[in-house]
Order: sequence, then C-alpha cells, then structure tokens
Amino acid sequence: MAWMILIAAVCSAGAIVGLAWVHGPLRLVTMAAVIGGVGGSIVMAGALMGLVFLSSGTGHDEDVERFDG
Repeated sequence: MAWMILIAAVCSAGAIVGLAWVHGPLRLVTMAAVIGGVGGSIVMAGALMGLVFLSSGTGHDEDVERFDG
C-alpha cells in the first residue's frame, strides 16, 4: 500500500506541475483539489485491488461459488 501512496504523490505532483505550466500559478484550493482527486483516485484503486487479491488469496471467492442458496 505504501508504494501506491508514493505513486499517487508522484502523479499528483505531476498533475500540479502540468496545470501550473499550462495555466500559470495555481491557488492552494486548486492544488488541494488536484491532490484529492488524482491522489485519492489512485489510492482508492490500489486499496480495492488489494482487497480483490486478499479475497482471492484467503478463499472467500471459493465460498461464494459453493453457495447453494
């Protein structure tokens, strides 16, 4: 999970630099929105992917396939 946070920080910084290069100096609110949007999306994707692998690795997926309800 730590590496996903690092990737999110790098992507957020890249997005802020790109926006500042195109639009000029950015306000603090704009930078916070970019960090929340870009960084939050990447961290959430990493967390959901981790939960998928955890579910598969612990056998919960097989329990659902054997459900006879």
